[in-house]
Amino acid sequence: MTTKVLIVDDELAIRDSLGRKLRREGFAVTLAGSGLEGLRAFHTERPDLVILDIVMPEMDGLTVCQRIREVAETPVMMLSAQAVTEEDIIEGLNAGADEYLVKPIRLNEFVARIQALLRRAQMSGSETETGYNDGYLSIDLQRRHVYVDGQKIHLTPTEFKLLVVLLENAGRVVPQRDLLEQVWGPEYIDDVYYPRVYISQLRRKIEPDAANPIYILTEHRVGYRFEKQNNV
Repeated sequence: MTTKVLIVDDELAIRDSLGRKLRREGFAVTLAGSGLEGLRAFHTERPDLVILDIVMPEMDGLTVCQRIREVAETPVMMLSAQAVTEEDIIEGLNAGADEYLVKPIRLNEFVARIQALLRRAQMSGSETETGYNDGYLSIDLQRRHVYVDGQKIHLTPTEFKLLVVLLENAGRVVPQRDLLEQVWGPEYIDDVYYPRVYISQLRRKIEPDAANPIYILTEHRVGYRFEKQNNV
């Protein structure tokens, strides 16, 4: 089936340019010129991926993302008109975004990152392991569900893929470069701050105490490792 993408941007030239590029690549594209229009289009079109500009009239992209996250886990890419800082990424992650791309947008990179994000969203569970459960943290790889202390928590596709890669390498350090390639894809190999920011966010969601993690441990200047717990 054709992948459906919703592009929400108040700049006509940008959304038309991005839309034309994606249509040439075989995507079905819906365009919206404001946050409210985009939210309505999301509910009527049910896209497989949403591209959201951050700064828009009526309703900004972060608010639209939050509204989407209330009802769906659809991958969301945010577009920023300025250089993205770690604080920007954290704010976007808190709203439920999966990815950031900075304007001006290079169209080939845009398509590559969309394809990488879709791969993460469509990732299936490991065939060799059904999941993990220690009584506090439960990870169902097949259903893509994560429970913390009995409560189901929301992970974005990227956060879930990151957790799975760490789990599949439990007890072993995964270097940052390997994480970038396995979780985000080779297109992200130079985004060295991504693992740190996403690991921090993941710890807030799954650790009993994010300041003193027991599951996701840092090996300074090397990478991260997942430690299974017998009894939390």
